Amino acid sequence: MARGFFITFEGGEGAGKSTQISRLATKLRNREFDVLLTREPGGSPGAEAVRHVLLSGAAEPFGPQMEAILFAAARSDHVEQVIRPAVTRGAIVLCDRFLDSSRVYQGVTGNLDPDFMRNLERVAINGMMPDLTLILDLDPAEGLRRATARRGEDVADRYEKETLAIHQRRREAYLTIAEREPERCVVIDAEASPADVEDAIAAAAFAALEKAGIRLEHDPEKWKPVFGKDHA
Repeated sequence: MARGFFITFEGGEGAGKSTQISRLATKLRNREFDVLLTREPGGSPGAEAVRHVLLSGAAEPFGPQMEAILFAAARSDHVEQVIRPAVTRGAIVLCDRFLDSSRVYQGVTGNLDPDFMRNLERVAINGMMPDLTLILDLDPAEGLRRATARRGEDVADRYEKETLAIHQRRREAYLTIAEREPERCVVIDAEASPADVEDAIAAAAFAALEKAGIRLEHDPEKWKPVFGKDHA
């Protein structure tokens, strides 16, 4: 059985991750790929139970270290119960946030010790690194404006309510990750129109799939995936 492919979507608040991950899922399914769409925090029954605790701010009084531990526990369950089995069976997994969110939100703006974060990450993902990470880059002020418009009268979550300066630090941290890991990360200009963002994401994803030996060959009726020798 061919190994699948693991793509994560990252970026600040209001960058359009949820919209664009759904659009890429549709493009891939139209080409007859087995696609699993998931998210963090959450994605598995155990992780979803932790999601409310984190986003509601209930864990905030215990400090960023405790939040990082809870994220790691949720991620471990998500990886072992959902992501790894799907990739093993040959699916393309699209995940809205993953380890880079912890690196940025708890590691950088939570001011946690880098060694602590690296050890926590190692245990949580247990080797399940993304094959491709798409970082949707957007001015934080515009991102917060979009996030506010999206939620309407609902209360801002644990992270949306933080200061613009913190969101700016997160943007810079994501761009630093992309610079350090160019083989894995592609920065997408989320200031562009949704259609242009969609096209840029599809181009990056299809290029990464081709590079991994998962070819997209045109058929007059449809697009189909064809796995190369390395994925047979």
